[in-house]
Amino acid sequence: MEDVIRTAVAEVLESLGIAPIDFAVEHPADMAHGEYACNVAMVTAKAAGIAPRALAEKIVAALEGQIEYVEKIEIAGPGFINFYLARDFFTTELMRATAAGEVWGQNDSESGQKILVEYTDQNPFKAFHIGHLFTNTVGESIARLGEMQGADIRRVTYQGDVGLHVAHAVYGMQQLGITADSAFTSDDLGRAYVLGAAAYKDDESAQAIIRDLNKKIYERSDEAVNMLYDAGRAVSLAYFETIYPILGTKFSEYFFESEMAPKGKALVLAHPDVFPQSDGAHIFRGEAYGLHTRVFMNKEGLPTYEAKELALAKAKDERCGGYDHSIISTAKEINEYFKVLKCAMGFVYPELAAKTEHIGHGMVRLSTGKMSSRTGDVILALDFIEEIATVAHDKIVESGMAKPTTELAQAIALGAIKYATLKGNIEQDSVFDTNKALSFEGDSGPYLQYTHARICSLLEKAEAVGVIPNLAIAPEIPYVVEKILYRFPEVVAEAWLERAPHLVVTYVTELAGAFNTFYAHEKIADASDTYAPYKAAVAEAVATTLKNGLWAIGIEAPERL
Repeated sequence: MEDVIRTAVAEVLESLGIAPIDFAVEHPADMAHGEYACNVAMVTAKAAGIAPRALAEKIVAALEGQIEYVEKIEIAGPGFINFYLARDFFTTELMRATAAGEVWGQNDSESGQKILVEYTDQNPFKAFHIGHLFTNTVGESIARLGEMQGADIRRVTYQGDVGLHVAHAVYGMQQLGITADSAFTSDDLGRAYVLGAAAYKDDESAQAIIRDLNKKIYERSDEAVNMLYDAGRAVSLAYFETIYPILGTKFSEYFFESEMAPKGKALVLAHPDVFPQSDGAHIFRGEAYGLHTRVFMNKEGLPTYEAKELALAKAKDERCGGYDHSIISTAKEINEYFKVLKCAMGFVYPELAAKTEHIGHGMVRLSTGKMSSRTGDVILALDFIEEIATVAHDKIVESGMAKPTTELAQAIALGAIKYATLKGNIEQDSVFDTNKALSFEGDSGPYLQYTHARICSLLEKAEAVGVIPNLAIAPEIPYVVEKILYRFPEVVAEAWLERAPHLVVTYVTELAGAFNTFYAHEKIADASDTYAPYKAAVAEAVATTLKNGLWAIGIEAPERL
């Protein structure tokens, strides 16, 4: 409807001989001012040589009766134009939502587009901690929003299976007596990494050994080291595969630094004009482009992360049969690094640089502050989920809402974590508060899950007394919840364009609140109420919208709670 109004207004401007200009069509903060408000008269009045309100009167006169489903158009203040939609519009939108079901809210704006979304990027030999959990939440939501636009989304993760951190872990494995043939777990690898990282920092002799190990791992020049490395890598990757299903993620492609290292080195050496030598290293002089200089190959002849990223861009393109766009989601701490990388990529692979987008998101922190895997002061993702699930289990028992199964408690825990991660602008840092995150009373994932389950329950009760959702007989005045529900497709489209999952979070929270207010004043399971079938249809459409909206942010919508 926004596009319909915008087109109609643009046509009127043309008929009045007014040059095209950008203007806003948006929802007023107060629903009493209609469903849409337009500032066109305010922004074009000067060029048209007429007072804003007088121009607004001309535009409104030309629009009268021209836009289907617009019942009334009014001028407010100095020249804002407010549009009020007819009752039939909201009923039609309810029909659309119900008929569309699980595809309600989707569009085809990215149909035919192959889009890669890279995220999580956890490193083998290191713990999968809550930092990875939060970055996975952001990336998965971006991927799902892309799918809701009809895009062919390929989920990709890039893992650092070589580098100094790996050498730390292999050194630690040696010190702990772990062998390639011994039975060990990811927890053992975590301890080995912490041991190696501490030794590298505090012991010069250990530092020399670890540096030598790092070179051997890169070159695969020592069979005993290779065997230990391969065994540790396999255990670590297998452990990650137990976590992805819990988080609702299934990657299409896996890329590894070990594969990119030789390719990245070759790229740097093949472009001496882009990466000139400096003190034995090869660098990219970013200052020439308003950025900063970065090393792409160090003095030891080893490619850095930057060089490997160049190779990664090409590897993605080749393995995925080409792509139309590539989104890389990481913590914002490396925003400046990516600016330099993309600039350098523009000289090596200009066509890929033009299709590459980096999203730097903020960090979610706990009351203890920032985590550090180097010191071992980390909270493992699965431990964190289990801890939150235990609290959720207790809350379910206290409320008496449902049988507190392990699966339900975990779903609520993940809902709490993901909602808290995505509720604000993803570029900003936030703090996770367990009590607020697990609240069943607004502004939380569990609140939305509870509202969805509540609707499923009341629809069953309504059916039991003979009330079946039906839109044939509608009340004269639309319910407030109807005026929010129809906006869902708009929100999904905007959330994708802005790379802003929080828009969906804000929307579904508002919708749930409106429904609960609606339900507090209206009876649905009442066969004697002429409008009960319509109210049931409203409830059904809200349940569908909540379920689809929660899916977009990676949250399960239980039918029982």
